[in-house]
Amino acid sequence: MQDSEVLEWEEEARRIRRERADWQFISSLPPRLRAAVKLFIETGDIRLAQSISGLDYDDFRELLRKARVPVVL
Repeated sequence: MQDSEVLEWEEEARRIRRERADWQFISSLPPRLRAAVKLFIETGDIRLAQSISGLDYDDFRELLRKARVPVVL
């Protein structure tokens, strides 16, 4: 896969995460969780976002599910 294809795939994944996210739910979260979810939406880096959230991995995945943010790993 070429660099341009990877960039296109990443941008498409970001677009899908943005569109499907429940922004009303996300905005109701405490600041730390809200920032972590937004970071994941923009970067797709689940480990960094999970670390920032202060939640364990499974709880962060559940939070993303509640926020309707698709996760493809």
